[in-house]
Amino acid sequence: MSVAPHRTPTTRCKPAARWPILDTIVLHRFFTKPWRALAHAHLPSQCAICGGWPAQRVCEHCAASFAQPRPRCRSCALPLPGGATQCGQCLLHPPPLDTCIAAVDYDYPWAGVLADFKFHGDPSWAAPLAALLRSTPWAEPAIEAADWLVPIPLTRERLGERGFNQAQRIALALASGKTRDGLLLRVRATPDQHALGRARRLANLQAVFAVDPLRAQELSGGTVLLVDDVMTTGATLHTAAQVLRRAGAAHVSALVVARADLRER
Repeated sequence: MSVAPHRTPTTRCKPAARWPILDTIVLHRFFTKPWRALAHAHLPSQCAICGGWPAQRVCEHCAASFAQPRPRCRSCALPLPGGATQCGQCLLHPPPLDTCIAAVDYDYPWAGVLADFKFHGDPSWAAPLAALLRSTPWAEPAIEAADWLVPIPLTRERLGERGFNQAQRIALALASGKTRDGLLLRVRATPDQHALGRARRLANLQAVFAVDPLRAQELSGGTVLLVDDVMTTGATLHTAAQVLRRAGAAHVSALVVARADLRER
């Protein structure tokens, strides 16, 4: 098997070296084993951002360059000037989330990474994205404080198309013992939300989520951490939080990989 040529990295990653036998092993492991298995086997891998290797899926230099923590609104995770803790919208209209934590902006290179994860059938991104989340300020305490991690569910049709729920994979990689998949149900499909504003999204999400009535007692007085890959307008997370609170959850927060900033559009 041969490996397609790739560009010489401009970062600290070492230039590509050739291991004729390992090339075949690496590609086989990459497509058939989780990323963590590659890391544990100490086999070379290629950074998905800069192209350099040997590296992890995202090398240390790219993580340091593109995942620097920044001040964010504690309620909706939008970027804020230094010193502020909440944005004006959340001060005027407090959301149903106690806190919301995002690792990065939904921008280069993370938008492409998440597209590969969701739409190109690459669930092995869950482990490195979970590691990115754990390194985010306040994420680790939120995970530890939560009774349950609840991934945002997909419809059966969407789950069939993708083959996996990206939010569930991230939650399991973060804390498999606390993840409660199936506690929150998506009982109705919605039109494509990608190009819609917040008001339309909220209208589409009416009666979309429900708590499994046979498991509702698990929520009573508990602390729930919702997990998703991207937060765009917040409509999905807010609707889910309201459903969980009505079912008895005392505290609901959210943890997402990337936060889109629609103020820039």
